[in-house]
Amino acid sequence: MKEILVLKGDGVGEEIINSALKVLEEISNKSDFKYNLNFAEIGGDAIDKYGDPFPEETKEMLKNKDAVLLGAVGGPKWDNIESDKRPEKGLLRLRKEMGVYINLRPAKIYEKLLDRSPIKNEIVKDLNILVVRELLGGIYFGKRDIYVEKGIRKAYDVEFYDEKEIKRIAKYAFIAARDRRKKLSLIDKANVLDSSKLWREVVKEVHEDFKDVELEFLYVDNASMQLIKNPRNFDVILTNNIFGDILSDELSEITGSIGLLPSASIGDSISLYEPIHGSALDIAGKNIVNPIATILSVAMMLKFSFNREDLAKEIEESVKKTIEKDILSFDLNKENYYTTKDITDEIIKNL
Repeated sequence: MKEILVLKGDGVGEEIINSALKVLEEISNKSDFKYNLNFAEIGGDAIDKYGDPFPEETKEMLKNKDAVLLGAVGGPKWDNIESDKRPEKGLLRLRKEMGVYINLRPAKIYEKLLDRSPIKNEIVKDLNILVVRELLGGIYFGKRDIYVEKGIRKAYDVEFYDEKEIKRIAKYAFIAARDRRKKLSLIDKANVLDSSKLWREVVKEVHEDFKDVELEFLYVDNASMQLIKNPRNFDVILTNNIFGDILSDELSEITGSIGLLPSASIGDSISLYEPIHGSALDIAGKNIVNPIATILSVAMMLKFSFNREDLAKEIEESVKKTIEKDILSFDLNKENYYTTKDITDEIIKNL
């Protein structure tokens, strides 16, 4: 019996998680995959209950779990509380506690959704990119401060990496590229940042063991342009924490909607699965949020945490069939959309 910890979080978190759990239940009913669910709070939900975005109660629940499924955190309700108590800090602390240093964000475009992309069809057709983002280092976890000096307000955030952090994720990215189209693009800012210069040095060293994989280097500003101009030129993108966060959001719009992209945050012992979108409080409770990113995150959980690629592929194929039938959510078709429940039911039907 597999033990899964569920963190619904804030805003649309409950709706998308409930949809994903219905799909997981159906997969279990038609297979030999069995699991047990546990629930805890995180983000604003945890602040309201415990006064802490990542309380000890949730931390304790991580013990003896095989995977964590997360909805979303954050929202304007908690914007004015002290920085260290905001919902997003709870998510960072969760990732740190779990030791999930690899963030995988796959982005591909469905044939049926070519017209939903803001980019011309002939440019985005067959796009299939995997972003491998370092998740526990860099500017999000570096030293920071806001202070006043001689009457002037000042602030700083430190981008920090050591070679071990870079090497372990570089190896993972090269292995992933070897199983795909054998091309890896390191995205950095080595013409300005010393941290990026270290990334290049270490990745070049790791490349010595993966000579069958093509390695290229791009500055992040150029890479952001090339993702618009010629996205099919990319296969696996390897990058640091902040660049990976930004570029994967850019990719989500290229593919049609941020509501389509799942993610997996991989650690040595336990992994975290969540959509890349936020809590979207403006549409929470309206039954119009796109559940596909979260449902595909469950597929990634089955593949990476439970070694059930067969079941993951069934979910992926069911999602594809649903999209091919033009059963689309509000973010993809505002004039004639299907509800969150409609889309979930159709995906289950297609299973």
